[in-house]
Amino acid sequence: MAYTINKTDGTVVATITDGTIDTSTSLTLFGQNYSGFGELLNENLIKLLENSSSTSSPSAPLKGELWFDASTNQLRVYNGSEFVPTGGAQSSATKPLSPSAGDLWLDATNDQVFVYTGDSRAHQTHSGWELLGPVHTAGQTQSGWVIETVGSSGGNKVIASMFAATTRVAVVSKETFTPSPTISGFATISAGITLNSTLGAVFSGQTTSAASLDVSSTTNTSATVIAGGNFLRADASDTTTGAITVDNDTGVIIGDSQELSISVASNDVTIAQRSEDKDIKFTVNNGGTTKTIMTLDGSTGNITIDGNLNITGEYNASSSTVSTYDDAFIKLNNGNSEVDAGVIVETGDTNDARLFYDVSENRWTAGENNSYSHLMRDTDGVSDGNANKNTKFLRTSAAGLLTVTNMNLAAVGSAIATSDTSSVAVPTIGQVATFGNLWGGSAKTVSTVNPTGSDGSDGDFWFVRES
Repeated sequence: MAYTINKTDGTVVATITDGTIDTSTSLTLFGQNYSGFGELLNENLIKLLENSSSTSSPSAPLKGELWFDASTNQLRVYNGSEFVPTGGAQSSATKPLSPSAGDLWLDATNDQVFVYTGDSRAHQTHSGWELLGPVHTAGQTQSGWVIETVGSSGGNKVIASMFAATTRVAVVSKETFTPSPTISGFATISAGITLNSTLGAVFSGQTTSAASLDVSSTTNTSATVIAGGNFLRADASDTTTGAITVDNDTGVIIGDSQELSISVASNDVTIAQRSEDKDIKFTVNNGGTTKTIMTLDGSTGNITIDGNLNITGEYNASSSTVSTYDDAFIKLNNGNSEVDAGVIVETGDTNDARLFYDVSENRWTAGENNSYSHLMRDTDGVSDGNANKNTKFLRTSAAGLLTVTNMNLAAVGSAIATSDTSSVAVPTIGQVATFGNLWGGSAKTVSTVNPTGSDGSDGDFWFVRES
């Protein structure tokens, strides 16, 4: 009578006729009255005891069958498609073929452990398999975050270290401390994120704010990424090689009491000393010595200049009709070649009135409208007008005398009284004639000869002159 061998679920594994055996499974099944069945039965029991321990899996396994993988010393169970570990992850270079939710798989190539979720997501390297760790593959070497406990003088500290290809790039800590023993690149670990100092590591990207700025370098990494040392300091003296533009009319304010301001209003620029009664001083380096060349006195409103005031344009004192100078002299044409120089008074003529020094004549000259004459000097005066005709002006000698060639007197003046003996006025022709009439005569004869007894009448005058 043939045996019908069923699995647990009732399905038939094999039908064995009498006196025969079946090897369609990992065990040897034998029929009724098979000779020598005892050896095969004992071998089947041994296989069950050792879970078919071998470096090769059973050739005809049944779902649920156990196999001890002698090459990995791992107990596996057949899931209907392949043998998978009964505990831990299945190690293989390729993902398991028929996984169940919760199965673990060790990627033997990358040394990474995955869990099967059955949920295929775009971020998963292997569809349905979620990476448990590590985050780096074997070829990438240690990369990613590692939680560590390190020693310090204040006790052990828990930190999170970020590795890239076995190099610790950054450390996250909740407190500041000095690790002991030392960690390369991390002499001190600060609260927050500390970067490896030996790498020159920096944060790159954008941030909305920062508590401080490293100004140790002035080397820009690009035209848009500027080193901290190239920013102007607000807490220390600093230098810029670029222009500074203040794009508002409030302008610039300088001084611990905001004494000086430069501002703009209606495009007019105002430079202001805002401290009461204080000055604005302009200084220069004069041969290595600081010299104040101009002072605007805040208490008086006066301007003091230490040096020459050179004006290339005109000087206009529009608020005053008279300009006053405390100096005894005003020097003109200083430092220039010798040319005529003086004072010009603006008039309605084409050429204004002028008083100037004529260098060609070495004389002061005055006049207006292009008509000028020399000014008289004391040395130009003479007492002898006869010897110096039309060249000099007349002045008395030391004795009070004048000499002229001729003199014409206008017929003016009152008559000379007979009793007047003190007048020094020069008589005119009319006065002399009138004076002659006082003596009773009317004839006045001028001749080169003396009169005879028959000449004239009583009271007449006879003037004898040289021939």
